[in-house]
Amino acid sequence: MIQLQQLINTNFVETNRITAIIDSALCVGAGGSSGSLADKPIVRNSEGNLLIPASQLKGRLRHECEKIARGLGWSICESPNAGRMVIRRNDAPEDFQREEYEIPGYNDTYHCLISQIFGDPILPSRIIFDDLICTEEPENLPEVLRPGVTINRRRKIAEEKKLYFLETSPANAKLQFTGEIHIQPSFTPERADCAKALIWSGFRHVHALGGSKSAGLGWLTWKLPEIQVSETVWEFLRKGRRSEKN
Repeated sequence: MIQLQQLINTNFVETNRITAIIDSALCVGAGGSSGSLADKPIVRNSEGNLLIPASQLKGRLRHECEKIARGLGWSICESPNAGRMVIRRNDAPEDFQREEYEIPGYNDTYHCLISQIFGDPILPSRIIFDDLICTEEPENLPEVLRPGVTINRRRKIAEEKKLYFLETSPANAKLQFTGEIHIQPSFTPERADCAKALIWSGFRHVHALGGSKSAGLGWLTWKLPEIQVSETVWEFLRKGRRSEKN
């Protein structure tokens, strides 16, 4: 088995353990899975533990961090469109032509604050997420099936013969899903590193994960380690609006 510690230098990587506590029932479907009566079984690892995939958590967190950065006045690349996530310097919009978006070794492109943390088609991601694994033993969790019916969005009525079943975790069981986030050093150590400030702020805006959130599934609370954010970082984030900078 390949260990993460063998791939990265742990002397320069900060690891933080996070926990999601499910307040309702969780529905993270595993497309193409078998062995269940559900049309959409819940995703599990090889040992049968329920999990929240790292890719889903990272994507949702990136979206929330983008909203926060835009609210602070920073111009943000248009993810997940790969063609618009990389800003070429020879035709870059004026809002992207700033030294905060310049990365050593990438002399032909600009990279927004979020790309500098989560990566883009050219710049590697600074953060690595683990899957969040349920700490409860699989044999203690019964199979829970939740019926549903497909709604015709145009006619706003239920479709005929469109009954389906979702597999969810047990409701109101306060299941805990635990994993780690590994944060690598900044590409620009001479500047204030706002990664943790944005990531932890983003977590506070993620209130649900998985499918059928509008039906009350996947609502959660976070247990996060305490962090210290220096005044230098807040001052840097305030520079988003050019009118305040000038």
